[in-house]
Amino acid sequence: MAAHSSEEGLRFALLGPVQAWRDGVELDLGTPLQRSILTMLLLREGRAVTPAEMIDAVWGEDAPPRALGALRTYVSRLRAVLEPGRSPRTRPELLTSVGRGYALRLNDVTLDLTQFERGVQEAEAARRTGDRRGAAESLRASLRLCTGEPLAGAVGPYAEHQRGRLVERRMSVLETLMELDLELGRHADVASELVALTADHPLRERLRAQLMLAYYRCGRQADALAVFAETRTALNDELGIEPGPELAALHQRILSGDP
Repeated sequence: MAAHSSEEGLRFALLGPVQAWRDGVELDLGTPLQRSILTMLLLREGRAVTPAEMIDAVWGEDAPPRALGALRTYVSRLRAVLEPGRSPRTRPELLTSVGRGYALRLNDVTLDLTQFERGVQEAEAARRTGDRRGAAESLRASLRLCTGEPLAGAVGPYAEHQRGRLVERRMSVLETLMELDLELGRHADVASELVALTADHPLRERLRAQLMLAYYRCGRQADALAVFAETRTALNDELGIEPGPELAALHQRILSGDP
């Protein structure tokens, strides 16, 4: 995370541990519950969140009797962290009150998730123009922002749900990058990377298909067929299903020696 140290302004990270920096100095975001409230406010992208929504997101069915008071305390502490020089008599400019709820103003704030999605959009635009190399570089830049398990340090039902969504989003982008690398002829490099990825995610058929294709294009037909056999066994054992039509069709093409 050293890249943050030389950048000015307020920055937040959600694609790994929940963190914040002001002018390169990391801020103390407090307890996991406090980080969870901040996480929800960041993911709502400036839209207001009611206290009831926050309590349900952070505590779920285990909300304590005095959850509303605790919530207000956490919000007050976050305000002090985000605007340390603000007078108690001055209205907050960042974590504001909206009706009975709260919103986090992101106009002058840098968020890694926003940067991630911007890079993905740039990659999609580059790919549409035929610039596969530029698209791959944009995706690599986005993926470098992923520094670990998303929303690490945040707790509660909302954080768990969003964590799963962000993990899936990262994997989808990673699969697109592997696809681009295959189109660029980087079969050997892709194969070695996909071996590790499929070991971690054995039931993702798209990754398995990419590994099969990478092996086949490296002249390793037997290894490609072995991947299909392993995938079929894993899907049957874990989910009770057969490989999907795309994976099955690729298997048949490899069997027939399709160039």
